[in-house]
Amino acid sequence: MMSIGLAEMVTYLPISSPFIRFASRFVDDAFGVAAGYNFFVFEAIMVPFEVTACHMIITYWSSIVPVSGIIAIILVLFILLNVFAVQWYGEAEFWLALGKVLLSVGLLFFTFIVMLGGNPLGDRFGFRYWNNPGSFAEYYKTGSLGRWLGFLACLIRASFTIAGPDYVSMAAGETINPRSVLPKAYNGVFYRLTSFFVLGALSVGILVPFNDPTMSDAFDKDLPGAAASPYVIAMDRLHIPVLPHIVNAMILGACFSAGNSYVYCASRSLYGLALDGKAPRLFTKCTRNGVPIYCVGAVLLIALLSFLQVSNSSSVVLDWFVNLVTASQLINFSVCTFTYIRFKKALEAQGISRDSLPYKGRGQPYVAYIALTATTVMAFVGGYTVFLPGNWSVPTFLFSYTMIGVFPVIYFGWKFIHKTEVKKLEDIDLVTGVAEIDDYTRNFVTAPPGNVFSKTSKVLFD
Repeated sequence: MMSIGLAEMVTYLPISSPFIRFASRFVDDAFGVAAGYNFFVFEAIMVPFEVTACHMIITYWSSIVPVSGIIAIILVLFILLNVFAVQWYGEAEFWLALGKVLLSVGLLFFTFIVMLGGNPLGDRFGFRYWNNPGSFAEYYKTGSLGRWLGFLACLIRASFTIAGPDYVSMAAGETINPRSVLPKAYNGVFYRLTSFFVLGALSVGILVPFNDPTMSDAFDKDLPGAAASPYVIAMDRLHIPVLPHIVNAMILGACFSAGNSYVYCASRSLYGLALDGKAPRLFTKCTRNGVPIYCVGAVLLIALLSFLQVSNSSSVVLDWFVNLVTASQLINFSVCTFTYIRFKKALEAQGISRDSLPYKGRGQPYVAYIALTATTVMAFVGGYTVFLPGNWSVPTFLFSYTMIGVFPVIYFGWKFIHKTEVKKLEDIDLVTGVAEIDDYTRNFVTAPPGNVFSKTSKVLFD
């Protein structure tokens, strides 16, 4: 839902970091600042999350290396890649991303084959685990209420995993022929991610029961087992040789790649805020290679939170990071939808028909209102378990609700200091930059694919 409104704004005016800058342009400068810092925190916290995940995956092979040692090694590698080898970042991430896609597709095929009996045990288990122990797990309570709480817990975790349209928009200003490419990109991201998420969740439910002891031990007792991967657990249970190690290694590579990407993206987000005068000027300093060195340093300082694993279990620390990131992500989505609502109202106030836009989403503004309501409610519901009897936990509460408190503090603080005002609908700038992109689009000439790789990419992704 959020992607529809974002696509409409970004294809109309494709600029870099659009949803952050649109928040300033269509709502209030202070709103844009709060959105920018929220997005920075979201990306920065994902770094220690991925470091923690890497440690959990490595325990599949051995737990002999101290937790602090693994964390230190990963962080040093992040430093080397983001400070001294940043020129290879783009190409490396392309191939790593391709590996992630192949892994995802391969695991879907694996699920289909083994559920039909294509495994060393000849076990044609199909949807067995949907009947025993069942498809809905009880959570905290028994009966219908317990199953509802279980569903709600899954919904909260799903809120953590959903991302994509906001990342597509980040590259809008550098996209070739954006008004043609971006609508396809938004639709592609939505349908492909939805397919992978739905089919992936379906596969996990087919392969492993929700009460699997190995998976429960990995999460509840922090015991090294199959690194908490349901796919690897299923492979081990079916006595499939070698493949579990390959899959686990690929998952480890995916987590490491994601962590490295978040270091890069978070540092550039902070750098952008500094260039706009919304963060200390110190963060504008770059090395000779163009690396915003102090921004990278700030992100890696936040990454030191991964050392929380030393005194707490990895699964608990992961849960803390998930709670913080989920709240930040949902706030980000709320910002996007609210900004779109303001954009649409400004169009109406200034007599600009949505029919004149290069891309027009369906069901607006109702879709935007539904998305705004849903994301806002989910942001507050995310840490509900701490309020259940006997479940109060200060760290869990703080990680679940810190950003909900920080966002308005940044907004009102910036508003008070800089005396910003919410822009009137009639005064919102819907013109600057539009003529240039109109002219660019009219004169753009599509170049034919130059090689086999380009032709294949065009067939697969256009």
